[in-house]
Amino acid sequence: MSGNDDYVYDEASGEWRPASEMAAAAEAARPVARDASGHALADGDAVTLIKDLKVKGTNTTLKQGTLIRSIRLTDDPELIDCKHDSIKGLVLRTEFVRKR
Repeated sequence: MSGNDDYVYDEASGEWRPASEMAAAAEAARPVARDASGHALADGDAVTLIKDLKVKGTNTTLKQGTLIRSIRLTDDPELIDCKHDSIKGLVLRTEFVRKR
C-alpha cells in the first residue's frame, strides 16, 4: 500500500479500508443490467426493440426493430435511459430490448 491512500471506515467490518478497495467492492455489488436475451448491457451500447411499444404521454408507437443508440444505465438494473429522435427523456425496460 502506498502512503497516500485515503481510508474509509467500513461499518460492516468495523475496519478502516482503502477507498479504492471500498469503491471496487461497491462496483462489484452493483446489479448488472441485462437485456431480454440475458446479455450484459453497458453505457453507450446500441439496442433494438423486440416488440412494438406505445409511449406514454404521446401518440407515438416505437416499432419492433427500432434501433436505440447510446443508452445510459440507471440505478435500477431493469431501466435504461435512451435517446430517440422523436421522444425526449425516453426510459425503457430492459426486458423489451436486445443488445445489438
